[in-house]
Amino acid sequence: MNEHVTSPSPHRALPFRDREVPVTNAGEGMLRRAWTVKQVIAMNEAGIIDEGERFELIGGEVIPMNSKGIFHERLKWWLTRDMMRNLPDAYHVIPETTFCLSDDTFVEPDLLVYPAGQLEGLRGPDALLTIEISDSTLPYDLGFKAKLYAAFGVRECWTINARTLTVTVHQDPGPLGYRRIRDETVGHTLRPFLVEGYAVNLQDFETA
Repeated sequence: MNEHVTSPSPHRALPFRDREVPVTNAGEGMLRRAWTVKQVIAMNEAGIIDEGERFELIGGEVIPMNSKGIFHERLKWWLTRDMMRNLPDAYHVIPETTFCLSDDTFVEPDLLVYPAGQLEGLRGPDALLTIEISDSTLPYDLGFKAKLYAAFGVRECWTINARTLTVTVHQDPGPLGYRRIRDETVGHTLRPFLVEGYAVNLQDFETA
């Protein structure tokens, strides 16, 4: 699974009208106007981007996200409730927050676990665990999304198949991706490497 990792491509400043602005290259070679996190947030606050529109910003490019199915939503709700109840006080969890990895990249993990009181200014190496619950986006989350997290130093990522409840655990990030990757089936108790005192077994979700 560890293929060559490429973090978001750096922008090139090229003439755009009467001034230079950053651009990216689309797959067909056409230039695209590159955006920063601050610019996208400003457009959202101004109503240019609809508040309910789901997307991520990867290397300055706005990536629309698929709608979420019922399997995804039920599992996200159950995991959020379990963590709210059982995480030790030293840790907090937040669902679907805008997680800024750099000035031109943000993602929205389904769940993000971080040290209590440290949400503001949180970057990749500061996060203790990200969880992606995947249905229609499973290949994307196991491939590009996991490599993106590794490139930005997120130390542990779980990708959960919403239908089978198989969990792919990614640990030990590096420039070529995560160095340790394993699959855990239903019935195995999961313990985040950096979150002491918390464990979860998805078999409990099946009987909830």
